[in-house]
Amino acid sequence: MSLLLEQRLIFVLGAVNFLTLAALFLSCRCMGSREPFSRLFRFKIFANFYKFHCYYWLILWVSVVTHLVIALKVLGIPFGT
Repeated sequence: MSLLLEQRLIFVLGAVNFLTLAALFLSCRCMGSREPFSRLFRFKIFANFYKFHCYYWLILWVSVVTHLVIALKVLGIPFGT
C-alpha cells in the first residue's frame, strides 16, 4: 500500500472508531435509565438501532485493531531507540 492510502485509512478508521463509540454509547442498556436518553426507548426506530448493539462492538474491535496495525506500520513504535 502507498503511504498516502495508509494515512487516509488511519484517518477513516479513526472516524469509524469515534462513530462506533457513539453508537455504543447511545445503544447501551445503562443509558435507558438516564433522563434524556430514556425518551429514545419509546421510538420504534431506536429499538431497531438498539438491537444491533453487539454488532457495534464487533465493528469497533475490527476497526481499532486495523487502525493500530496500520498506524504501527506507518509510524512505528514511538518509544524505540
